[in-house]
Amino acid sequence: MSTDSTLRFGAQTDEVTSLLRIVNLVRTGEATTRPEIGKVTGLGRGVVSQRVDQAISMGFLGEGEFGASSGGRAPRTLRFRAEQGHIVICALGAAHIRVGVAALDGDILEHTHRTWDIAQGPEKTIDAVMALVEKVLGQHPDVPVWGVVVGLPGPVDFASGQPVAPPIMPGWNGFDVRTPFEERFKAPVWVDNDSNLLALGERARRRDSLADLIYCKIGSGIGAGLLSKGRIHRGANGAAGDIGHVRVSDSDAQCRCGKTGCLEAVAGGWALVRDAEEAIKEGVTTSLAAPAKKGVLSLEEITRAAQAGDSLAITLVQKSARVAGETISALVNMFNPGVIVIGGAMGSAGEVFLAEVRQRVYELSLPLATRDLTITLSVNDEREPLRGGAELAREQLFDITFPRWFADGRPSPERVALSA
Repeated sequence: MSTDSTLRFGAQTDEVTSLLRIVNLVRTGEATTRPEIGKVTGLGRGVVSQRVDQAISMGFLGEGEFGASSGGRAPRTLRFRAEQGHIVICALGAAHIRVGVAALDGDILEHTHRTWDIAQGPEKTIDAVMALVEKVLGQHPDVPVWGVVVGLPGPVDFASGQPVAPPIMPGWNGFDVRTPFEERFKAPVWVDNDSNLLALGERARRRDSLADLIYCKIGSGIGAGLLSKGRIHRGANGAAGDIGHVRVSDSDAQCRCGKTGCLEAVAGGWALVRDAEEAIKEGVTTSLAAPAKKGVLSLEEITRAAQAGDSLAITLVQKSARVAGETISALVNMFNPGVIVIGGAMGSAGEVFLAEVRQRVYELSLPLATRDLTITLSVNDEREPLRGGAELAREQLFDITFPRWFADGRPSPERVALSA
């Protein structure tokens, strides 16, 4: 048996390595009985039994039901104890906050949301987020939090957890988002761009650990999450995928970031609301006139009207799709993804939007880059960013930092924060 100090300091001995691997084999379902673990790892039966007993005593694994017999006594299955800890996910958008709590297997147990203007600043926003977190955790008061993920609608320096010059988030640049959550929950915290969380959610849904995928979130703002062989590509400063502020040729539209001609200022949701209101003032006949008159015109109203056949709404949605498709085609040529997923509020326009994007991408991209390309809509489930956040936390906890903290039985900010 290994000494306590060997385990506690995460020494990469054969024993430690095999123990970690066995926990992850059971966690991912790759091997769920002792004989299966032996086949996958090549370890002898006695060693497998010893490592499994260790994992059970440490609280990571538990005994399950009996599996199918191959001729002898049926083997007892093992299960990963996903109930031993919780993951808190806080997904912030330009105009809303969504909060959820997940088990360690990624299953979303509780979630809630509220409208919120991210421009109110970090202090007020974090207070509002904490109130929602307390609400969802109140349903499971006795389970410790093992990790917290915060998604933000702007570039994030993943290493420091700080927003980097976010165009629509005044007062957030360089703000220490991580510390308030670490202090409250005594757990490691990861802060990332919201589009990255959505891309990770797609990876989990597809069970494709080597996906080359782009998730394009097109709502009030526009951004993209880039998966390369299953790993998020964030770039040197967290700005990878910030396509909303790519310059559109021949456009002088004023953007919220202060520049002119940005993709978001032409194709984003707030830009479509602006253009719809201008068209209504000019006397265009449209079903959008009623909500505009009441002051409640929104992107959601426009996409619903487009699906219902309103000519102005269709024109606006198709214009957005054409311009967005041009930018996406550049990503296709450079990145050569296998899948592009269109999500966000604009995705609810369905084929009205998607068909136009597909046409522009195939027109402007290299034939080789589009030969095996799939362009599809997201599932349009409000829990998707929460699932993506849970996926990020699970990846960080069990694929990246597990050796640093497993001997303690649960992660801590200090252990996880150690440099890789």
